[in-house]
Amino acid sequence: MKSVQETGTLSFARTLLEIRRARAVVLPDKSRAHEFAEDLLGVLFPHFSTEAYYLPEEIEGRLRLIQRNLKQILAPLEARMKHSAERTAELFLAALPEIHRKLVQDAEAIFQGDPAAESVDEVISAYPGFFAIAVYRIAHEFYLQAVPVFPRLLTEYAHQKTGIDIHPGASIGSPFFIDHGTGIVIGETTVIGSGVKIYQGVTLGALSVSKEMSATKRHPTIEDNVVIYSNATILGGETVIGHDSVIGGNVWLTESVRPYSTVYHKSEIKVRTARDEGIDE
Repeated sequence: MKSVQETGTLSFARTLLEIRRARAVVLPDKSRAHEFAEDLLGVLFPHFSTEAYYLPEEIEGRLRLIQRNLKQILAPLEARMKHSAERTAELFLAALPEIHRKLVQDAEAIFQGDPAAESVDEVISAYPGFFAIAVYRIAHEFYLQAVPVFPRLLTEYAHQKTGIDIHPGASIGSPFFIDHGTGIVIGETTVIGSGVKIYQGVTLGALSVSKEMSATKRHPTIEDNVVIYSNATILGGETVIGHDSVIGGNVWLTESVRPYSTVYHKSEIKVRTARDEGIDE
């Protein structure tokens, strides 16, 4: 019996090896991708690191180290990339000042928009919405450079930590405000303007998941200064939410609305009391 089991296991092992050889794809190490995000945020914001820097040359040195590590992480993907790993890392480093500027705006908007927030420092340190936005903005730059896989490793790391799922391909203006955030889904071809505020459970998704539509705009456009309350679902690539609109909680939308609209889901709640039942209170 033992030899039969061993033979069966060995046969299965051979099958797995054949599959691995037939579909050999070299991928970046997930843990190194996650470390890259954490290390970079630690340089951009002291809230994510215990490192102390006293000279600009020290920060520059740290950024150069991150750049070197990034080249090593991207090396397995180089054959499928638009640029070399070295050039991609250089372009990313050049984009960092603009990424940082947008994130500062995002943090300030969250602070100004949330009565519970005591400071911008608290927002950066403790708010999952800010963390998800920060990792998205980093990943989006790699998406723009047509780097495969790596951007998704970054945003899925934020998804795991926060419950907020932002595809790196989404186009999101600044400032952007996510409040609470758990359960938010933002699809790949979503376009979001500036000053948009989104609450937990919101889905910006596609009407169809057909693979044939992968190259088309499948997700909605949200114009400037729109507020979308919890558990609203907005679907479709042709759906446009006009600027300065308010989308209420639990709304289901598959068609466009004009600017300055208020859209809400009307529900009816009835409370029966003891008096209604003829029972003395």
